[in-house]
Amino acid sequence: QVQLVESGGGLVQAGGSLRLSCAASGSIFSIDAMGWYRQVPGKQRELVSTITRGGSTNYAGSVKGRFTISRDNAKNTMYLQMNSLKPEDTAVYYCNAVLFTLRGSRDYWGQGTQVTVSS
Repeated sequence: QVQLVESGGGLVQAGGSLRLSCAASGSIFSIDAMGWYRQVPGKQRELVSTITRGGSTNYAGSVKGRFTISRDNAKNTMYLQMNSLKPEDTAVYYCNAVLFTLRGSRDYWGQGTQVTVSS
């Protein structure tokens, strides 16, 4: 079964750091673009950051300079290093990736991991 699994969320004080991981597993031929999104109850899911297979990155303005996205293609894993966290970063963070499998390519989402930043 092909799936994305996030880990690394938790509770942290403002100014602190967390590192999220997203591991892809199953019969995967390759992974194209990957990204992190977040969602607060009652609001739409929003883009946090994306990274191409070649390592080109993109960030939302609200996290630029504080968050760093990276990936390890050999491990089929993506990371999000979050520094200088603010209470407004509190959300459920979701991993997204375009995976090439036996059934072709499609978009996959992880189950989400909660990040809570206290003031």
